[in-house]
Formats: sequence, C-alpha cells, structure tokens
Amino acid sequence: MPYENLHDLLENSSSTRRYFLTLPVSLQMELHRYDGAVHSAAQLHRLADGLEKRRRQLSLGGYR
Repeated sequence: MPYENLHDLLENSSSTRRYFLTLPVSLQMELHRYDGAVHSAAQLHRLADGLEKRRRQLSLGGYR
C-alpha cells in the first residue's frame, strides 16, 4: 500500500514504526529529510540501507 510520505507511513504502519525506532536517532533524523520520497516500507528499508552504507564509506575514508 503506498503512503503519502514517511510521516504517513510511520503513523499508519506499526511494523514500519517499530523498524524505524530501531535505527540510530541520527539516521532517523536524516531519513526525515527524505519524507516526501518514501511511500512504502520497502523504500524506507532501501533508503536506510543506502544511507548507512554511505556513512560507513565516508567513515572508512576518513570523512564525516
């Protein structure tokens, strides 16, 4: 089921909300910047994974 945005998804999907709350707060805040681009749990998972991967790469490269 497509949702209007991340806020709508988190408000109406308890399983997605539980997943979201397991993420580090800094990642949660970053994900909120993409509010209008997230319309499903699958999109949220992909975006969170991608942002985590990017953070690891920047960290390994000495960038922050």
